[in-house]
Amino acid sequence: MFSHPDYDGHKRLVFAHDEATGLKAIVAVHSTALGPAFGGCRMYPYTDDADALTDVLRLSRGMTYKAAICELPYGGGKSVIIGDPRRDKTPELLRAMGDIVDSFGGSYITADDVGTTLDDLAVMRTATRYTAAATALAQESLAVTAYGVFMAITAAVERGLLRMSLAGLKVAVQGLGNVGLPLCGHLRGAGAELVVADPDTRRTARAATEFGARVVDVDVIYDQPVDVFAPCALGAILNDTTIPRLQARIVCGGANNQLAEKRHDAALAKRGIISVPDYLASAGGVIDFYQEQIDDRPDAVLRSVERIRDITSDVLARAAKTNETPLEVADRIVQQRLHGSVRHDAT
Repeated sequence: MFSHPDYDGHKRLVFAHDEATGLKAIVAVHSTALGPAFGGCRMYPYTDDADALTDVLRLSRGMTYKAAICELPYGGGKSVIIGDPRRDKTPELLRAMGDIVDSFGGSYITADDVGTTLDDLAVMRTATRYTAAATALAQESLAVTAYGVFMAITAAVERGLLRMSLAGLKVAVQGLGNVGLPLCGHLRGAGAELVVADPDTRRTARAATEFGARVVDVDVIYDQPVDVFAPCALGAILNDTTIPRLQARIVCGGANNQLAEKRHDAALAKRGIISVPDYLASAGGVIDFYQEQIDDRPDAVLRSVERIRDITSDVLARAAKTNETPLEVADRIVQQRLHGSVRHDAT
């Protein structure tokens, strides 16, 4: 475990199994330096346990960075349930997962994620109080991550392209799920022209009908002559094969862990591509959780998420001044906040 390439000084890692319900889960707490670890519960049919472990280690670290870059009082955590949510999810399994979360005593707070829903969290809350989405706002869906990505794109366009408007801007959106599709709505509302790709033809048809998007095959979305490439699906999509194909001048999307390897940050910079750190662009969810404790009205939450625009602008300005990549700047800010804080853990 300690020699795993994605181990990053994680504070706690728990492998959980409940024979009665078939639950097999991993919970990773990356850091509690700034407060309790916050991060969603993902349910996914991983190829094997090793894939699940890699995912939970990377995602939990990303949650630490999301909270820190936005100056929120949380650490980073994540949980994954190994299984097909369409086939294996049951109320009993979810309650068992709630028991696991409760065993952390509040040092880990869970939320919905890929393969889980607000209704699933309601079931978990019969076993634990340490979940997000327990307020009035949580009774309705609010696409906070998509709005945060939209804010980040707006800042990147202003800083990188010196454009104060998105009108006429060409944006390629990869993935039309809970982030990509509402992001298309924000972009189209601002006057952008869209190119989209998703393996689900129902989603692409909707994007074409509602937002006038041009649909392309998933294998050629990288080659499109656009201003912005917005990855909103899988991780590790920026790699040795795809980066040389990009024609966009800006990469900014909601997918987690977009870089296949850390060195690909430099590869993007070498091509003159401005890349907004994915943990910054996709920080809307953790901002949402924080804001819900203060004022959970939808307009108040969205106003709070708008801070992503100012943070992105600041990171890009610093990067331009110091001749660093935005990721290098953002990582340094995060490390300064983590190590300069009063630690809540015992390490």
